[in-house]
Amino acid sequence: MTVNEEKFTRQRLLDVQTLTPNLFTLRTTRDPGFRFAAGQFARLGVRKPSGSIVWRAYSMVSAPHDEFLDFFSIVVPDGEFTSELSRLEPGDELLVDKQAFGFLTLDRFIDGRDLWLLGTGTGIAPFLSILQDFEVWQRFERIVLVYSARTASELAYQQLIRELPQRDYFEGLGSKLTYLPVVTREQVPGALNGRITTLIESSELERAADLQLEPEHSRIMLCGNPQMIEDTRALLKTRDMNLAMMRRPGQVAVENYW
Repeated sequence: MTVNEEKFTRQRLLDVQTLTPNLFTLRTTRDPGFRFAAGQFARLGVRKPSGSIVWRAYSMVSAPHDEFLDFFSIVVPDGEFTSELSRLEPGDELLVDKQAFGFLTLDRFIDGRDLWLLGTGTGIAPFLSILQDFEVWQRFERIVLVYSARTASELAYQQLIRELPQRDYFEGLGSKLTYLPVVTREQVPGALNGRITTLIESSELERAADLQLEPEHSRIMLCGNPQMIEDTRALLKTRDMNLAMMRRPGQVAVENYW
């Protein structure tokens, strides 16, 4: 075994679900020694026909206590990694780094009453992991999940989101969650319409959540399109909500998703 091989484990694909021509979910086996905090990501590797390995980072959708690993992926046209990944079938091999990475975790915030999870596209992944972990339900009084996609067909994991508040191990805390789907390119009943920044500027997002975005109580996580993250960060900064740093407490934590 080479030094490089010691850094990853070989896992097997258990399930692949195609959501749209450009989006799919996958489930793999999980090495018993693999540990991660809700919100973190792992590097996945696929072996090309040439024998070389291509690596990309993916947030876990699954909970830290699950016996499997779930991931959510977009197909990048002619992309070196996702083109290979999208061709895999159950039983095929997928490489998983032994170490998890990332700081989009609850320990970024030292306090806070309300947690806002603002995600676009596949950026919803770490939030689903966080919502399957008991800590978030115990720690915050209100949790607002905002999930933005271009079309209704691109809103993934809807059954999981609906079922989450009813899980037995949350001990009746499920009423803390408010789910706000956002669709930007079509009008969909029950969903907000518009960019996240526009919905914040107009206060429509706060009205829909029946909750204010404010420095004292709000803690906000952003994941997805880098432009959304940049624009939303700038907008929140005008409201005195700043990035949480290791040496400086703040209200905002981010993860760029490509």
